[in-house]
This record gives sequence, C-alpha cells and structure tokens, in this order.
Amino acid sequence: MKNYQQRALEKKLNSIIGEYPIIMINGPRQVGKTTLLNFFTESKQNDIHYVTLDNVLLRMQAKEDPELFLRTHEPPLVIDEFQYAKELLPYLKIKVDEQKKNVMFHHSEDIGTMYYLTGSQVFQTMEDVCESLAGRIAILDLYGFSTREISGLEDSPFVPDIELLKRRVPVKRESVMQLFERILNGSYPELILKNVTDRELFYQTYIRTYIERDIRELLNVKDELKFIKFISSIAARTGQEYNALDIARDIEIDSKTVDAWMSILSNTHLVYLLQPYSNNNVQKVIKRPKIYFMDTGLACFLTGYVTAETLEKSAYSGAIFENYVVSEIIKSYTNNGIDARKRLYYYRDTTGKEIDLLILHNQVIFPVEIKKSANPGVKAIKNFDAAHQFGLEVGTGSVICMSENFYAVDESNYYVPIEYI
Repeated sequence: MKNYQQRALEKKLNSIIGEYPIIMINGPRQVGKTTLLNFFTESKQNDIHYVTLDNVLLRMQAKEDPELFLRTHEPPLVIDEFQYAKELLPYLKIKVDEQKKNVMFHHSEDIGTMYYLTGSQVFQTMEDVCESLAGRIAILDLYGFSTREISGLEDSPFVPDIELLKRRVPVKRESVMQLFERILNGSYPELILKNVTDRELFYQTYIRTYIERDIRELLNVKDELKFIKFISSIAARTGQEYNALDIARDIEIDSKTVDAWMSILSNTHLVYLLQPYSNNNVQKVIKRPKIYFMDTGLACFLTGYVTAETLEKSAYSGAIFENYVVSEIIKSYTNNGIDARKRLYYYRDTTGKEIDLLILHNQVIFPVEIKKSANPGVKAIKNFDAAHQFGLEVGTGSVICMSENFYAVDESNYYVPIEYI
C-alpha cells in the first residue's frame, strides 16, 4: 500500500489472526483503524471484503435485518464503524459457532478469522460485545501515532526499570521548541503524513464531524456550542483530577450531564481517565481519576494554542508536557495489545502527597514524576516514599524530564530523558 506508515500494533495483530474468529480494533476516528486492516488484508493477499456502517443504507440493513446483511456480505469481512449496529452481535455469534461446528465435523475448512470489526468504544456496545462474543473475539485498541512509531523504532511497553531503560533505543533528541511543535501537531495520521497542511482547519473539521457523527448518535445534545465549551473545559484541565461539580459550575450545566458527556469522551477514546491506585493498605487516597487527552494537538486546539512558541511559554506548558508523556506511555502498552488500565495509575492522598504516574509491572510498582525541566531537583522525588505503603516491591523511581542523560538522584531514583519513553 503506497505511503503506508507501519504501525506498532501490526505485530500483535499479526500474531492473533487465525486464532480468533473475530478481531475488533477500537479507537477514535481517523487514527488509522481502517487503513491498518486494509494494509493487512492487502498484504495477506486474501479476498477479504469490506463494508462501512457509516453508509446509512448498509447501517439500516445491518440494524433491521442483520441475518440478511451477513448472508449478503460473506466472510472474511471487515465491518467498519461496527458500533452503529450492535444488532449484528447475536448473528455474528451464530455464524462463528456454525463455522466451528462445520470444521469440527469436517464439512468445511477452517477459514481462521472471519470478521474484523472497527469502531469507537461505546460502553454499552462493548459490554454487549464482551457478553455475546466471549471466547470468540480479541479486542485491540489503536490511537494516533506514537513518537516511536513515527521514528520507526520498536514500541515496546515502557517499564521504568533503569537497566531496561538503558537498553532501550531512544528517539532522536529534539530541542524544546521542536518537542512542543510535535505536541502541538498531535498524532493523527493525516497530520503526521502531511496529507493535511492546515492544522487548525483539520481539528475544526474533526470536532464538527465528531459531534455530527458520534455525539448526536449517542446523546441528545441540544446545544452544540455548550458541548464544545465543555470539551474545551476538559482540555484545559488535562493532568488534573476529574471533578464534575467544578466543571458543571463553569459550563452552567448539571453534574449528571457532565458525567454523561465525560463518559462519551472516554468511551470514544478522545480522553483517557487515569485511575488512582488503591488497595487495602492505602489510607486516605483521593479516588477521582485524572484527565488526559490521547491527542495533544486536539487539546491544544481546544485551548486556543496555535504556535509552539506561545504554547511553550504558557502556563499550560507543564500540563500539556505531562499529557504528552502519559499518552505516549499509554500507547506503548496498547500498541502491544496490553490493557493500560491494569498497569498505569497515579497516587494522591488527602495530605497532598501526589505521584504523577505509577507503573505496575510483574507485581513491582514504579513511581514516576514528569517535569518540563532539564534539572528538576531532588524535590521531584519527595513523594516517592508513599509507594512503600502499597505492600508491593517498589522499583526504580524515575523523573521523566528534559535531561540529556540518565542521572542518579540517589541510589534508587533517576532522571530519565524524555527520549526514552
């Protein structure tokens, strides 16, 4: 496929094709879900058919007569934007089970993966998918490009064990302004591959399409301007705890509406809610999640930043720098088919102690701070001792920053250059 940019998720996808009768790829619009599957179907040289439920007529048929729809479109089949017709679920199950039965009794050959689904993760749809297709489906998440993908480097899960990090190949070092230009540009393939040159118009159109195609389908949003104000308010709070009452006061809507709208942002993968770490050993912990946008360019657009120079000098620069680091680390897990929600947390208690990120790996907890500085100072690790109350082994503490090299703060904690995430 001409001009195709390789994706890190290919490795995981390739390893499970044929093992599961159904594979689903979730992610926001325009991150390359369809392109990835089209590349795979072309490279496999299989006769894999394609339909999209963005097509209103096909969507209507899939919803009103799912059995006829699946008889008309034979497997192997890509069904794009699957979330629009969850009525297909029981019929997919029937088709898969019939194929398994036919193979078992030698009536036909095993055709491996029968259906490839793509879509934005809507909670009710995903709940139905997991219930109806348990044991028959593999679910993968895809976001925009990671920096390591853009650089053509292996995008293995980020684990801040200092010995592992020293063996990790870093991305090319950039100046502060180059880094903030990357943050401002975001991660959508259309912008990364330079198919679109007007960044502001791209994000303006993206928001309009998101509201028209997704929000109107999922919520009865009568005031679109108020929803745009809401999502802009969320972008301004990146790196902060989610507090529905505060947001409701700012937007002049009720907190139940805020919760409903936030659920859509989260379940359509625009926003990631980083959960607090808690177990029976932890006392007085704050239980609200923290807000991060999975595309920093979209967050910058919504908060009104159009140049890297203005962004880097702004009060927002520290928060968007943290957002960039956290989103890159999330992608390092999802690109390997790993649920980041089981590995990544943060910590804050009622005494004010906070750790930006906690990474759980093999029952070892690694505390991480994120600082937009080349020399954050020893204060950056002042709260790492809080990790010792969790009842787990505590690994190397890391301060991800603009340092040129690894630097030992003390025997257990290090500065880690941002190029190693």
